[in-house]
Amino acid sequence: MTAFFSYLEEAVTALWRNRARSGLTMLGMIIGSASIITVFGVSRAASGGIASTFASFGQLPVSVFPDPSQNYPQQAAIQYRDAKTVASALGDEAASVQPSWQRTYRITSATAHDYESVASDGGYHNDSMALLGGRRFTQQDIDGAARICMLTADLARKYFGTQPAVGNVLRVGGARFVVTGVYADIKGSFLNSILSSSAVFVPYSAFYQDFSPGSVDSLQVFAAQQDRADAVGAAAVAVLQHIHGTRSQYTVQNGAGFVSSFDGALSVIATGLSAIGGVALVVAGIGIMNIMLVSVTERTREIGIRKAIGATRGNIAMQFVMESVVLSLAGGGIGMLIGLVVTIGAASILSRQLGALLIPYLAIICIALTFSLVVGTLFGTYPAIRAARLDPIEALRT
Repeated sequence: MTAFFSYLEEAVTALWRNRARSGLTMLGMIIGSASIITVFGVSRAASGGIASTFASFGQLPVSVFPDPSQNYPQQAAIQYRDAKTVASALGDEAASVQPSWQRTYRITSATAHDYESVASDGGYHNDSMALLGGRRFTQQDIDGAARICMLTADLARKYFGTQPAVGNVLRVGGARFVVTGVYADIKGSFLNSILSSSAVFVPYSAFYQDFSPGSVDSLQVFAAQQDRADAVGAAAVAVLQHIHGTRSQYTVQNGAGFVSSFDGALSVIATGLSAIGGVALVVAGIGIMNIMLVSVTERTREIGIRKAIGATRGNIAMQFVMESVVLSLAGGGIGMLIGLVVTIGAASILSRQLGALLIPYLAIICIALTFSLVVGTLFGTYPAIRAARLDPIEALRT
């Protein structure tokens, strides 16, 4: 350990003697580390924020709906009664199968009126979305086709202002519905827009009875085991084709697969941008190698003296590798700090669009240290070997 600190002290002293040159050499490491840290930190924070928001919806269903491009879409139309048939055929594979619609209707309260999105809900949601007030639908509400509804927070404010929405009445397409619950806001305006958060939710049985007694838009199939969601969706299609004929074509969308694809897209973008930062690190490494080779040339006589008084090849190599690593770690450390500052600033801006973001500080520190050590060791090895192989007599003559 004493020898290690001795090498470290010598490396710092040598670099400080040429601090202007050392500082310029570190610029490449600073830029490369800062760019990689920023890209990694922002992408992981954004990905985690989006994933946690989707996770708040609980288990995401597999949506099965008629393929609109087929020759006879009317033949493949899903009927309300098909939900029970599919549920019976799937048995224990499906936790719930429910018909689904989404339409636009005129919404009226005592103080406001407008056209809004109205969606059906089956009450099967193990979600953890916070409620501002009231309760969720129960199975009894579904069985009785109760004329009740739930609102998103923005619609509750729009139609009832500062008054409590729960217990009040909305006219949905002319039908009278009592508000039983209000969802809290989704944190992040971007997610609000892509998830179409402004909506009125009514039991699917009431939707069928009051608004759409014909075919349904889709079936929402909740797999008993999430890892078998794709297989359950395929089984549901097979049942529907048995009902409506083999020529009927259906499209399956796995909600969990959508989240995975979204996260995968973010990872690909982050990887591509990190590769650009990696190029900067390679350039920085070449710069470190170049400056260390210059240092070896300048200090040839010093190397000869060290060897003459008993320094081994390993001692000489270790000294120059240590200088390279210190140079790399210093640049990487400064780049990490800059990257953290930029990441925190970017996360505070993105949190307005995506909700609360968690910055992976530990991963950022580990990546910065790892890259700095690898670059310093890798690109400092050749100059160190070259210094260690110098002939002491020839070095003293220089």
